Amino acid sequence: MDKSKIHPTLHVGSPNIGNRERFLRYVDEMFDRRWLTNRGTLVLEFEKRLAEYIGTKHCITTCNGTKGLEIAARALDLTGEVILPSFTFVATAHALQWQGIKPVFCDIDRDTYCIDPTQIERHITPETTGIVGVHLFSRPCDTQALQSIADKYGLKLLFDAAHAFGCSHHGQMIGNFGDCEVFSFHATKFFNSFEGGAIATNNDELAEKIRLMQDFGFREMDEVVHLGTNGKMTEVCAAMGLTNMDEIDSCRETNKRNYCAYKEGLAHIPGIKLIEYAPNELSNWHYAVVEVGDEYPLSRDELMIKLHEQNILARRYFWPGCHQMEPYKSAMEKVTVNLPTTKKVANRVLGLPMGNSITGDDIQRILLEMSI
Repeated sequence: MDKSKIHPTLHVGSPNIGNRERFLRYVDEMFDRRWLTNRGTLVLEFEKRLAEYIGTKHCITTCNGTKGLEIAARALDLTGEVILPSFTFVATAHALQWQGIKPVFCDIDRDTYCIDPTQIERHITPETTGIVGVHLFSRPCDTQALQSIADKYGLKLLFDAAHAFGCSHHGQMIGNFGDCEVFSFHATKFFNSFEGGAIATNNDELAEKIRLMQDFGFREMDEVVHLGTNGKMTEVCAAMGLTNMDEIDSCRETNKRNYCAYKEGLAHIPGIKLIEYAPNELSNWHYAVVEVGDEYPLSRDELMIKLHEQNILARRYFWPGCHQMEPYKSAMEKVTVNLPTTKKVANRVLGLPMGNSITGDDIQRILLEMSI
């Protein structure tokens, strides 16, 4: 029997969609102006609202988060080697490698899953020019420790904030740390613009450089003053972003409700540990990520297969780690890469369905399947 006729399919990262009528009004305005791209009215308004929301001087939109990382790395003049966690989406590493920068993979903190500051200094060489911290599963890096190391060695500090839009750290919104921070507004994220991203910074000079670089280096019509690429956001993506800006508090509350339902139900299942969020910080609550321990009767992969059979498309993050993916795996075949915490976490972590489309009944169904 087709299980999809019994149970609807539940996804990790099902898109949050705001008010459709409001979105279509933005689109009608776009068509009336006949301005579809090249920093139109909607993109400019979107950038203004983003900067106001996170409290930064500048927030420059991009066509996607990966291109934002590439532009940020180039704008910061990163070369040689850059230290980053292996436990991240491979785009973090690719954005560096694509530009001939060597990613140097560092282990993660056992509790936060973010890059472990105590492991960074042993990776620093004369070729090191920067550090990329990744805020993972809505939980920030130890920004103070990373900034201290960057200052000590004269390194640039870039944050991949793809998971952390709408979150705070030490009472300050993500987007205000390091030299700059890069957001992803991909459809699977807490906040989306279909596809898109943004680079946030409080550095005026860096912001101007980024604006030039994401539009081929144009300062004025026919005046190219810098090496650049095409990293611009389109008007229709900005329309989706503006629409979802108006729904952000509602999305946050839905995520929190779902997270709390998971937390209550999973508390009674031995061997399943749900990640926790700092109670005194603002979070987007977008990730219900569990670690499957030895006390649970199934391995992480066995549990994932069991859930998939019931159309519950849980997914493992970020297995097996970037250093075990190409081209990095082959490049390091003759080098001993010892990342024990990354290996352990990558083999145990599982992401459960979240987002506005997930209901309380859906969560109870998931919990029932996990209760064995």
